[in-house]
Amino acid sequence: MSGKNDQSPRFPGVPFALGAALLFGATAPVSKLLIGFVDPWLLAGILYLGAGIGLAAVHWGRASLGFANVEAPLTKSDLPWLAAVVLFGGMLGPLFLMFGLSLTTAASGSLLLNLEGLATMVIAWVVFRENVDRRLLLGAAAILCGAVLLSWNGEGLSLDAGGLLIALACLCWGIDNNLTRKLSSADPVQIAMIKGLVAGCTNFGLALLVGATLPSVGLIFSGVVAGFLGIGVSLVLFMLGLRHLGTARTGAYFSLAPFIGAALALLLFHEGLTPQFIIAGLLMAFGLWLHLTEHHDHWHDHGILEHEHAHIHDEHHQHHHDEPVTEPHSHWHRHEPMRHKHPHYPDLHHRHGHT
Repeated sequence: MSGKNDQSPRFPGVPFALGAALLFGATAPVSKLLIGFVDPWLLAGILYLGAGIGLAAVHWGRASLGFANVEAPLTKSDLPWLAAVVLFGGMLGPLFLMFGLSLTTAASGSLLLNLEGLATMVIAWVVFRENVDRRLLLGAAAILCGAVLLSWNGEGLSLDAGGLLIALACLCWGIDNNLTRKLSSADPVQIAMIKGLVAGCTNFGLALLVGATLPSVGLIFSGVVAGFLGIGVSLVLFMLGLRHLGTARTGAYFSLAPFIGAALALLLFHEGLTPQFIIAGLLMAFGLWLHLTEHHDHWHDHGILEHEHAHIHDEHHQHHHDEPVTEPHSHWHRHEPMRHKHPHYPDLHHRHGHT
């Protein structure tokens, strides 16, 4: 292969997934700065509204400014998946988390939140049959162990009613992450915008209903900006990662978010560097190295496939256009049967089974 086909299968999926983890991880210390002045439930609503409003500005602004949108639009067949994503990830997950945190200790809640990454990967491997080998399992286990160690403060894990609700929230987000893969060929800005607006309005309204008071305009603006970057842009990057890497691998990279948040907290709050942090960092670095050095290369068959998504004319896209086109572009196209061998991940075109 040559030219466009020489591009590493890690690019751009891995940078997208790591970028999502970086931005989402940064929201933790930023939220910690705001939480002393804003009701936690209301802050969740403000963050999601910030994501939705910011991405709405991007979605409609690019058209008004004359920037071409190369992504595939949502279709009627996407709506059931979108509704499920909004329900599980935007509404049920945050609600279970808020009620759970009110009924259990902060230490237990912090530990249990690591179940999201585990739920995401297990559902991807068991339900959706994504390819996994011992190397990937070991890497995922190292990353998750590092995340657990990072949030452990010696108080132990409490599986009371609050803990069960937090575990249920993580299950909802694991389902959400896997269902979002079904939408990964469509415009991620449009999807994240809808999810942010629905989830933000829901949490914001419920928080006010139970007695939360509005903070100052400055604090609201800070929360909106943090939500746009840490939830909105992060979610867009996460969905682009899903498109190129599949759910399990994107979920594993995204599990680095707690370490990123803790590292930023060291800088923001001048917290001491502990042996616990160093060991967690080494575990996560080892897991990341195992995933980055994965080499999945074998002969595989592509069946007939028709779909729409942003693409360039690479080895998998050899269709003809009557008129000159720019790349990338998006349109409905057909893939003819093909058999070949090259390094790949379970992206949009490589979701085949393995024996």
